Amino acid sequence: MGRDVGVGGHRTERIGERIQVELARLIRENLRDPRVGFVTLTGVDVSKDLRHAKVFISVLGDSLEETLAALTHATPFLKRELGRRAGLKFTPSLRFVEDRSIRGARRVEDLLDEIGVDDRDPTDGGDA
Repeated sequence: MGRDVGVGGHRTERIGERIQVELARLIRENLRDPRVGFVTLTGVDVSKDLRHAKVFISVLGDSLEETLAALTHATPFLKRELGRRAGLKFTPSLRFVEDRSIRGARRVEDLLDEIGVDDRDPTDGGDA
């Protein structure tokens, strides 16, 4: 996700972490849309002006499109509740996107499995 930690970067990171925690709680406790399955918020990138937040998600199973649609539909509710709970002067607009790094990591694992590489410690002599 390559966060920019320049001037004010630590502040945007802190706010992103706060948004991530509050949104995860809101989704888990208050969102009753059946299209939202097992979703994990993996990160939040907040713009330098704090007006926009890109929320990265990972979804267990094949329901990514449905989950994104449900979260997009619930965005006004989530933004309103986030504003109430997070204590921010401005509540950023929310955009939910797939965290592709998770998919990439799974693909690497699958490729390693295909060629027969395992995750044993190479320094272990195998004398068990």
